[in-house]
Amino acid sequence: MFWFHCGRCGSLFQSDADDHQSRLCPECGFDPCTGIPEPAGQAEKPSLPTDGKPATKTKTHKPSAKRYASRGGNRHVMLKLMGGWTLVLALIVFGARQVWQDPNPGNPAEATTDAVTAEDAALLHSATPKCWAGFSAFLASSALEQRAQFVLAPAATASRMSRFYSLNPWTTIDPATLQFAGQSVLHLPGNTAIETHWKSQDGKQFDAVFRQENDEWLLDWEHFSRYSDYPWPLYLAGSGPDDGEFRLLARERLAEERKEESTISIVLYAPRFGQPEETGFQSPEFLVPRDSRDGRLLTAAFQLARDHKRPFGARLPDLNPDDMIRLRIKIRRSDTEQGRRFEITSIAACHWYSIDDPGVAPSPLGAPASPPSSSSPSTAEP
Repeated sequence: MFWFHCGRCGSLFQSDADDHQSRLCPECGFDPCTGIPEPAGQAEKPSLPTDGKPATKTKTHKPSAKRYASRGGNRHVMLKLMGGWTLVLALIVFGARQVWQDPNPGNPAEATTDAVTAEDAALLHSATPKCWAGFSAFLASSALEQRAQFVLAPAATASRMSRFYSLNPWTTIDPATLQFAGQSVLHLPGNTAIETHWKSQDGKQFDAVFRQENDEWLLDWEHFSRYSDYPWPLYLAGSGPDDGEFRLLARERLAEERKEESTISIVLYAPRFGQPEETGFQSPEFLVPRDSRDGRLLTAAFQLARDHKRPFGARLPDLNPDDMIRLRIKIRRSDTEQGRRFEITSIAACHWYSIDDPGVAPSPLGAPASPPSSSSPSTAEP
């Protein structure tokens, strides 16, 4: 016979060391070694003590009131903790939704005045997660083939991406460092897009446009990268093809002093990726006849900017430098006896989106102030 200590109720009792079936605690009916109760009918089986007297009737162990109180208190604490975390998560989700739906929170000077329609709000609610997921995957991808999966018309765009990045720096942005700055629905001719603004921790700013294609929201890569057929500073220096299309910024020279002139004077600048308030290399001066199609487009586009509006009624703030507009413009370079000359062959659009619509209606045709210069080509000399 050996003494055993019940690990469940703490009772001490004697039992045969080799008889596992009779080694049961007389108080709670459990095996003191395993803590596993015997099957029904055996738990109350009395054991024979050494003095030969019948053992007392087995008592069923009942947890004390303190244990019940302790367990109930723990449950209440856990419920309070779970309720607190649920409230915190609900506040986070609600705050995030408010930020996504407000295109420019906390900045009344730049906030849009038009209310968001129910259709636009529903579109933003359903498309925003898809746009952000695709944009994050695009930025996180380290290979061109991977990035091409998240852009508009990937098959046609992949070759342009390859050529562009062979001549320009690779865009490296950690999506985890981006801060959302606003979004809006953009009603383009024939389709609807979503325009977004972002800020990085190092102070850079980006705008990205997404359009739906095959049930996916894909990045307008040419707009995002400020795609041009050839790097602007190299083109001005005489490198590359003579004809090309460029995404540039345009500034009107002496707008007030020359408003009665028959030509509009503009200078073109290369944009700086991530730093929209700054400009890169500038071109020589171009004189564009005001009564030409290009001149009337420029007049309308500059007036739209002065009215603090944007093409297609875009609602987000303008990221361009003051008094500048965006142009997709086709230019021809030629070497003559007088030197190198640049000519605007046509203005494709007064924006950088990948669509053919110019974005503004040409201003009304007016009588030129100086007939001889009204028919002169839009040329510039360095």
